[in-house]
Amino acid sequence: MTGTEAEKCKENRQIILFEKGEYISYANCGLPYYLGGTIADRSRLFVQTPESFNELLNVDVRSQSEVLSVNREAKTVKVKNLRDGSEYEESYDKLVLSPGADPVKPPLDGIESKRIFTIRNVRDTDAIKAFLDTHRPKRAIVVGAGFIGLEMAENLHESGVFVTIVEMAAQVMTPLDYEMAAEVHQHLKVKGVEFYLKDGVSSFKETP
Repeated sequence: MTGTEAEKCKENRQIILFEKGEYISYANCGLPYYLGGTIADRSRLFVQTPESFNELLNVDVRSQSEVLSVNREAKTVKVKNLRDGSEYEESYDKLVLSPGADPVKPPLDGIESKRIFTIRNVRDTDAIKAFLDTHRPKRAIVVGAGFIGLEMAENLHESGVFVTIVEMAAQVMTPLDYEMAAEVHQHLKVKGVEFYLKDGVSSFKETP
């Protein structure tokens, strides 16, 4: 979005967009639905590629490029090419920081298990899909009953997985009024989803 808005503001300028990941524009909300099979074609997740974005808006997109540091006095950034490990500097007149975020993983015992996943981007989704296809799990626990948590619960259920949702609040979908959230809760309960509300996770332990 940052590169798009910059392109709208002024013509006749060079815009360089650095992206640490491999992908730049995809349907975040569609990721769980790819896992559940509603979106069968993985390519439908992508809105733009670096090449199409450059062609559309004349933005020099450099994916798999990590900005290591910023020199404000010299107006340069130090960049690492994650494909080959090389590093270089790039100058700028104006710098816009839009680094996004990573999922918060609480410092709990067992959190580093390879059977625990977060979902935020395509790489996360690919990892979950590979696990589902390879191991065919029968049960899954979703921690958090917000929008993404419920989307994951829905699509894991559609994949034939028995789902338990753990949520610290007294209801699912805390932005909603209790009465509206209760409708969502009841719908999922009828589908066979199990709930633990007003409860949290203290640790994780793998079982055979």
